Amino acid sequence: MDLFLELEIVYIVIGIFILSITTFVTTRDFMPKGAFKKGFLSVGVFVAIMIFAHYNVTTTRMFNVEKLFNNGETIICENKMRRTISRSVLLSKRMGWRVENHLFKNADYERDFHTSRCIEWVEGDTELKAIKNDRFKLEKENK
Repeated sequence: MDLFLELEIVYIVIGIFILSITTFVTTRDFMPKGAFKKGFLSVGVFVAIMIFAHYNVTTTRMFNVEKLFNNGETIICENKMRRTISRSVLLSKRMGWRVENHLFKNADYERDFHTSRCIEWVEGDTELKAIKNDRFKLEKENK
């Protein structure tokens, strides 16, 4: 439950705001009878489905990232502290990073990274390099 609130509290607040607007609009005099029930129910169900879908997608990605990290793969995380062109940070066990309670931590680094903001780094993937090389070959041939 703590992880759900940690990840979704912002979206829950936005959902409550949307439901309050729905309540305000559907209770006006110009709205037909039953508009409140239909509107509130349909908007409420939609908001709930979207929040739970976001939670499922995010937690699945988090657990996959943690699994890859624990298997020795390199992970890339968004760094919002540095407002420069290269805002991402590469993390791996070889670089001294560890994962604790869904946070990547390193004693040499001032900030922890939440696993929900990280993905697998595929730059080292040989298949991806082959695709890039083929694309550059095609561009050279077309010139």
